[in-house]
Amino acid sequence: MLKTIATVGLVAGLFTGVAAAQDYSLSPNYTTMNLSSGFSDDPRTVRLSSGGSNDASQTIGGSCRGFVSSAPDVRVNYSAGSTFPLIFSVNSDSDTTLVINGPDGRWYCDDDGGNGLNPSYRFSNPQSGQYDVWVGTYGGSSLETATLYVSEISSQ
Repeated sequence: MLKTIATVGLVAGLFTGVAAAQDYSLSPNYTTMNLSSGFSDDPRTVRLSSGGSNDASQTIGGSCRGFVSSAPDVRVNYSAGSTFPLIFSVNSDSDTTLVINGPDGRWYCDDDGGNGLNPSYRFSNPQSGQYDVWVGTYGGSSLETATLYVSEISSQ
């Protein structure tokens, strides 16, 4: 009986860890954008709260930093052309990060590539497909006010 309880506890712990990771199959926290190369109203913006309970340096690794939610904050379905880059950037009074799962299934991350402590990531030759975007908070899991910019012209 004791062995069965210990096994159940171990299995439950394994699934809890998996559920806490970034999951691009979840519906986004804020919105989905459907954009085609040359889209009008550039940049598109989304006001949101950065952060979450998952430490991207632990759940994704590599150059990924910041605390993010399990679900993406924004999903961008993008139809690429041959002329423009695709640029994701954040403006916030807090230290924010970007975590992006691209159409190729790879993770792209930035910490301070924008202005000050704000992140920015530029896809010079973007692929068509789904970009799932998390805006993280660098120092901890607190939620901070931020604006995500999606542009083909410039970063913020």
